[in-house]
Amino acid sequence: MPLGTGPSPVRRIEPHELWIKDDSRYGDRYGGNKVRKLEWSLADLLRRRCGVVVTGGGTGSHHAVAVARYAADTGIQAHVVAVEQPYDAHVGEQLAAVRAAGATMHRVDTVAGAYATAGRLLVGAALRGRRPGLLPVGGSNTHGCLGFVEAALELAEQVSAGELPPPRRVVVAVGSGGTAAGLILGLALAGLDSEVVGILVNDRTRVGPAQVRRLAGATARLLRRHGAPVPDPVPLAPFDLRREWLGPGYGKPSGASVEAAGWLREHAGLVADPVYTAKAAAAIRDLREERDASGPTLYWHTAPGAIAGGNR
Repeated sequence: MPLGTGPSPVRRIEPHELWIKDDSRYGDRYGGNKVRKLEWSLADLLRRRCGVVVTGGGTGSHHAVAVARYAADTGIQAHVVAVEQPYDAHVGEQLAAVRAAGATMHRVDTVAGAYATAGRLLVGAALRGRRPGLLPVGGSNTHGCLGFVEAALELAEQVSAGELPPPRRVVVAVGSGGTAAGLILGLALAGLDSEVVGILVNDRTRVGPAQVRRLAGATARLLRRHGAPVPDPVPLAPFDLRREWLGPGYGKPSGASVEAAGWLREHAGLVADPVYTAKAAAAIRDLREERDASGPTLYWHTAPGAIAGGNR
């Protein structure tokens, strides 16, 4: 179910061995990594004839805006369960964008409250005769991960075409783990000898290396069930999950992430949220100084290219 236009561009940031793959404008209605996941997960909801989708995230969630907009285009009614995070102008814009897209917002104070509210919404929709579907936080289920298996294959084609050298490492922000899971499966299937370095930006829900690898394995099983020639046991790219750049926690900027957001804007013309994607950008310079950090590094820019009101 195409929702964006690929391949997303790659370019080098001189004079470093740093390359950027820019997903910011991938989507037609909203950019960033969430759109790649929704191409597959929304298609699955439509296949199952779901009339309602329930999903969740923080009050500043990009995933929530993407679901609200693209679900509305397909005629699926969206309910967003939003856990409160520190309020700022960005959060206000995201909340307004979710409502403007026609989704119903349910704001809660805790993750436990979010699970309870989501359960009530799913049961209520079923009792009203509207088949419900659940999209987890960040859209990180097996169908969503297929978006980044496909993206890894897209990257391999760009390497083969000479647009960039094979990256030694791929650096990406990790909130719910679906992007990283798709990449460690997709890069291995594509034959790229790259390590995925995930930069943790979420301390509200449990995300660890084992969970990411399990999700990648489940995605591989989904592919095999549909006839894809995926080896068993499945190969996965090396994966390192780092939390040194999390700062004061989810939804809160750090001094390093604020500085990195400015650096990205100045050197690459990209907009990154200091509470999320910029934390991955902040890691790049520190990672380059590590003893084994020689060779090309690819930073996968997953933030949408727009504030919620439009594509920036």
